[in-house]
Amino acid sequence: MSAPAFRCSAESLARDEPLAGTASTVRSWLLLEHPGPWGVDAFVDARLPEGFGAELRGRCRAAGVRPLLIRRVGATASGGACFVMRSGPEPPWIERTTLDRVEAALGLDLTALGRGERLGLDAHVAPLFLVCTHGRHDPCCAERGRPLALALSREFPEETWECSHIGGDRFAGNVVAFPYGLYFGRVGTEDGPRVAAAYAAGQIDMAHFRGRSCEPMPVQAAEHAFRLEQGLDGVDDVVFVSAERSGDEVSATFRSGEERIVVRLVVERSEPRVLTCRSSGEEPPPMYRISAIEPV
Repeated sequence: MSAPAFRCSAESLARDEPLAGTASTVRSWLLLEHPGPWGVDAFVDARLPEGFGAELRGRCRAAGVRPLLIRRVGATASGGACFVMRSGPEPPWIERTTLDRVEAALGLDLTALGRGERLGLDAHVAPLFLVCTHGRHDPCCAERGRPLALALSREFPEETWECSHIGGDRFAGNVVAFPYGLYFGRVGTEDGPRVAAAYAAGQIDMAHFRGRSCEPMPVQAAEHAFRLEQGLDGVDDVVFVSAERSGDEVSATFRSGEERIVVRLVVERSEPRVLTCRSSGEEPPPMYRISAIEPV
């Protein structure tokens, strides 16, 4: 009998790898509806108009915008939905439009979006839940993400979308909640509706919280530690103020009500390991050791 296939999410769970401080650092987003298949590299391998994917990705990279492909659960056709979003650090927002053809996205002012400016599209006030189901990028995202997306869509049919790669395959199933850009990992089919319902009510499910995308990863880890110590799970309970780094030492200042708190931590490196199912080698992921949480 052959050995079971390597799965990065199972290995990460077996090591009890911390979730805190693992969200991709992104502030501006572009979501384009496309039913797939997406291939290994969504904007190169998906069945998009010739040259469009590479051109759009290049423009987004230059503007500081993260592009993603999205689709409804089980979708076989595209409705042309397009979202532009800013997840912080200023108050977050979402705008939406419908594109007659996906190439029309090249007409959007991506440079302004990268600066955090609204584009004047229709305001979208409801939350969005993206579930990574990009199985050709990493099989864990399909095996854990697709059942999660299905379960979440039953409870939140209008708010739920499958999406292409968002980062942290080893933490699948992964959910990103907008407009705040909160990453949640190791979300199972029973967890998903609870995580989403809490977010819709202004609360963070700390058991699955990876971090807020507008913050650098060490700051995410610092916020996570502060929230746990103080029992703060409201989305707006903690506001990031500033951070300083000297070598491997980071000091992050947060505001909670009228109080200001500084969290000091040390960035360390764990042993090199295979981080994704498609990795060709080993890498040492960062780890965060909290040294102090104290009033300013």
